[in-house]
Amino acid sequence: MSYIRDDVSAKRRVGMVLTYALLILFAILAIAPLLWLAINSFKTSQEYQMNRLGFPKTFFWQNYPQAWTRGHFGIYIINSVIYTAVTTVAILALSFMSGFAFSKINNRNTKWIYGSYVVGILMTLQSIMIPLFIVINQVGLYDKKLGVLIPYIGIGLPMGIYLATEFMKSIPNALVESARLDGAHYGRIFISIMAPMAAPVGTTIAILQISGTWNEFMLINMLTSSTKNKSLPVGIQSFAGSLSTDYGKLFASLMIGLIPMLIFYIIFRKEITKGVSAGAVKG
Repeated sequence: MSYIRDDVSAKRRVGMVLTYALLILFAILAIAPLLWLAINSFKTSQEYQMNRLGFPKTFFWQNYPQAWTRGHFGIYIINSVIYTAVTTVAILALSFMSGFAFSKINNRNTKWIYGSYVVGILMTLQSIMIPLFIVINQVGLYDKKLGVLIPYIGIGLPMGIYLATEFMKSIPNALVESARLDGAHYGRIFISIMAPMAAPVGTTIAILQISGTWNEFMLINMLTSSTKNKSLPVGIQSFAGSLSTDYGKLFASLMIGLIPMLIFYIIFRKEITKGVSAGAVKG
């Protein structure tokens, strides 16, 4: 029996070593590009082209203030925060309310309305760009923040409603029925019972929307033309062109755009981990 126990413990140790080796490898693969980007953000374009992997001979700190000024990042970061915050809050609110209605309120029209939202997940951005531009232009919302927020919210809603609906379906109907018997109306049930219980999937939806909206480039570049309404990815793209690229300032601008997201994940890492694990859709 001792030989069997020793064999099992040896296999467990080997399994743990392999697991930790894979985790270390994954961490290196995730961190190495960030370190490479940070190192090259302190090089001039000439030094980067001559030495793409090594450390800079002298740290060129001016890349950051010059990128900030030339890229109009003061305005762009404020716009990115506005677009990201408003889009995320709106999608969370609308997804939760729709998910509650689709999962717990019986109606003959519920299935086809829900289906029409879910179909939106299959639509690609490229397939709606031209008609979307025409509509936004005709209603007078071109180069306005509202003309950007409406498409952002509309594009993010299908996935948000799908996740919220499927999660709320897993919440027992007995909770809603007992609350109804006690005289609670649907608004009270949603605010006091369903919304708090669906908080984990709300974290998942928020992560998807924050990262997606913060990094979105195609729509904001198509629906706006003035500096006052563009967002951070447009400022980053301005340092790369078809004829020449200022690599030092480009890498510095990428770091400027990356730092807020890193801070967000570092501060809320525990909540994000709990939300992703608890907010998984039950099959």
